[in-house]
Amino acid sequence: MNTEFDYLIVGAGLFGAVFAHEAALKGKKVKVIEKRNHIAGNIYTKEVEGIQVHEYGAHIFHTSDKEIWDYVNQFAEFNRYTNSPVANYKGEIYNLPFNMNTFNKLWGVVTPAEAQAKIEEQRSVLNGKIPENLEEQAISLVGTDIYEKLIKSYTEKQWERPCTELPAFIIRRLPVRLTYDNNYFNDTYQGIPIGGYTQIVEKMLAHENIEVETGVDFFANKKDYLASYPKIVFTGMIDEFFDYELGELEYRSLRFDTETLEMENYQGNAVVNYTDSETPYTRIIEHKHFEFGTQAKTIITREHSQTWKKGDEPYYPVNNDRNNHLYKAYKDLAEKQANVIFGGRLGHYRYYDMHQVIAAALQTVRRELG
Repeated sequence: MNTEFDYLIVGAGLFGAVFAHEAALKGKKVKVIEKRNHIAGNIYTKEVEGIQVHEYGAHIFHTSDKEIWDYVNQFAEFNRYTNSPVANYKGEIYNLPFNMNTFNKLWGVVTPAEAQAKIEEQRSVLNGKIPENLEEQAISLVGTDIYEKLIKSYTEKQWERPCTELPAFIIRRLPVRLTYDNNYFNDTYQGIPIGGYTQIVEKMLAHENIEVETGVDFFANKKDYLASYPKIVFTGMIDEFFDYELGELEYRSLRFDTETLEMENYQGNAVVNYTDSETPYTRIIEHKHFEFGTQAKTIITREHSQTWKKGDEPYYPVNNDRNNHLYKAYKDLAEKQANVIFGGRLGHYRYYDMHQVIAAALQTVRRELG
């Protein structure tokens, strides 16, 4: 048994880093191993041409929890970035979230009452039916026009399934506003760390009680790790930990095509969603706009959604009934592992935003160390 460390943390993403930081502050010795050649997991940002590039997709920090906001502000200064994506449907531009600007562009309505009446008229196609799938849920929220132009093809590209086969809950939190407000999130606090996200994890892990190794595959020496460390915090895929013995959980993966352009401004916004079926990618990220950049060049990333297969990076759990039932069976197995704590998006098989990851990690630390 390795007596040098109290914990081995598998994964140097946000969950693992928060746990490591808090455990170190409480005097615990922590070893962190990470399969990639860098820390910070999917929130990793890399400076290119003076621009912080979000290597694994756009990350915008938002929360209404003051404790979490104060916590993350220990590690970085945040700017006042407001997430206001736009949708491009065959060259037509619409504001997201769906708000009075969207409704005016689409229908020519000016007042909230007119917009509400139009939505009511279009949702009547459901005849009062309780939505049973994503298509019906979307129509019940915003009517048929917005569903057809701004939701249907985008969502089907995201999930590679017809909206009629996707569960309704995926879209239940869809923001719909009868105001002229382009802020996508309702949260009290929102912003992007000035200088990128990687620094946050660097500072979390910069403690004399923490040792970090990158480029290390836990599964290459799984038995030795389990035998050698008193406690393990595992933030990878829960089904992989158990060698998929109950079957594979489903995930969605992403492919990013990034290029540097010899121009100051490519699309005028950080995030533009492409909501038609002909465009093969779901969105384009222009990274400099997250920090109001004025560089002579710009960097864009086209984001493609794809089916996950072994060897790919898993980004999103597919939380349908089949997978949730299978995850519960894996969770039962996990609870029998006396010296292993499972955490994070992959360990909990749950779609977490960053503030939720931090909250879950802090809750785990409190449960574990008081």
